[in-house]
Amino acid sequence: MSGAGSPTLDIDGTGLNVVIVAGHWHTEITDGLIAGAVRTLDAAGASHTLVRVPGSFELPVVAKAALDAGADAVVALGVIIRGGTPHFEYVSAAATDGLTRVALDTGKPVGFGLLTLDDEKQGIDRAGLPGSKEDKGTEAAEAALSTVRVLQALRADR
Repeated sequence: MSGAGSPTLDIDGTGLNVVIVAGHWHTEITDGLIAGAVRTLDAAGASHTLVRVPGSFELPVVAKAALDAGADAVVALGVIIRGGTPHFEYVSAAATDGLTRVALDTGKPVGFGLLTLDDEKQGIDRAGLPGSKEDKGTEAAEAALSTVRVLQALRADR
């Protein structure tokens, strides 16, 4: 698993407004990711809302709209499972590049919880479900909160 060596972050989310943007595909895995993000944001004291989008391709445009509307950060959650056509590569690249562009264009964090998988089992192992080895929803929420605080500190140092 790639989670070996991952940091443990303890972030105060008090006063932060975070939007979780999640796709509808692969419900069991996505719902696990959402639950991990919600637990983390609640524990940190951040306010949050959930917005569902049709799929991972739609994550960037809705993430940008949420940030433009005043959210401090977005947690983007989605699941793309490899199939027998090049569709996987196109959607994975477009969603990943789009989320990166959103973060750079807005100057606000996008917690990256987009799982690109070879099979459903890999997703179950990463979804923070009972028996999962990792919780990528939690990791994405922690990264978003931590990055907000880093950006705030950098701006305060000016």
